[in-house]
Amino acid sequence: MLRTNETSQPELFTKEFTQNPYPVYEKLRENNPIFKIMFPNGEFGWMITRYEDAVEVLKDNRFSKDMVKLFGPDQQNIFVHNMLFADPPDHRRLRGLVQKAFTPRTIEGMRSHIQQIADDLLDNLDSPDKMNLIDEFAFPLPIIVISEILGVPVEDQDKFRLWSNSIIDATSDVPVEVFEQHIQEFTDYLNAWFAKTRVETGDDLISQLVMAEEAGEQLTEEELISVVALLIIAGHETTVNLIGNGVLALLEHPEQRDLLISKPELIHNAVEEMLRYNGPVEFSTSRWASEDIDFHGHQIAKGELVIVALDSADRDEQKFKDADVFDITREKSPHLAFGKGIHLCLGAPLARLEGEIAISTLLRRFPDMQLQEDVHELEWRPGMIVRGLKEIPVKFK
Repeated sequence: MLRTNETSQPELFTKEFTQNPYPVYEKLRENNPIFKIMFPNGEFGWMITRYEDAVEVLKDNRFSKDMVKLFGPDQQNIFVHNMLFADPPDHRRLRGLVQKAFTPRTIEGMRSHIQQIADDLLDNLDSPDKMNLIDEFAFPLPIIVISEILGVPVEDQDKFRLWSNSIIDATSDVPVEVFEQHIQEFTDYLNAWFAKTRVETGDDLISQLVMAEEAGEQLTEEELISVVALLIIAGHETTVNLIGNGVLALLEHPEQRDLLISKPELIHNAVEEMLRYNGPVEFSTSRWASEDIDFHGHQIAKGELVIVALDSADRDEQKFKDADVFDITREKSPHLAFGKGIHLCLGAPLARLEGEIAISTLLRRFPDMQLQEDVHELEWRPGMIVRGLKEIPVKFK
């Protein structure tokens, strides 16, 4: 039995948990859905595992995202001056500056170009018989797309992957000195890029943000760096793992794969089910209680950390019938893969479109694709945010 307010959970954050967290989540939802724990970075905080509780936290403005307001400036953290870590009214201002680049209409206009990118990647695989799905397809597709939106040279995509992986996995096995080096390299790159953009302005989103800052809009230098860093990382991390986890679910459920091949019009439902079943973002980003809060009988003190286990909420039997069943015919569900409330993922329309195109194209081109190794041998990425595999080696019959 898991005890209320238990501050250590031996089942959590182990290699076995990372491999398959869902049985542990089921126990937590049943026995200890709101509890205090020490997270891998050594910080104590609260974890929320049930769907309804998760939605309540994600939409409750008493749980603040603004760590600067709560704890003061952190000069080592370049990521705290964007809409993800801002409360109203700053959140509205920062989000508004980039919103127009991610409207559903704008994103839908990119469909044919994204399709061309997907086809080109599969036309130029190293081998006609096999590939590493992550390295050769799931990673490059979204980084090419976000690079073009932002105006970043595509040849720098490997740098972005190195920096992004280091930052996303910072709470696990990335040495502090390596993390700090990558932050410095990332910051230096952005500053040089902004300086060049001020001289040679283009039509890309970065030029728009730089011009807005120079034209007297409210972007500070720290906000400019933070917003762009967020877009580069969040603009591809979610999609990489949506594609990877989605393909893995199809390979583990061949009857669902065959159904999708025979009825390609199900791709919209399929992607929503992939997002729910094994979502690309396992935990929400941090929130802190802005005041003392009585949350369903639990006393959360002002300043305490609160994390929502999104992937647990999306397997909640109280919300989703047969929650552990992967069913691409399931009606579109109110899953939390992209969050909820004012912090709903800005890039959700783009991630959905990229996921639909990527997975449809793979199935059309390689309908007999299979894993090259046992699924239990695949290695999941460490860390507290994303849920995704380091590699997915597949072969084509």
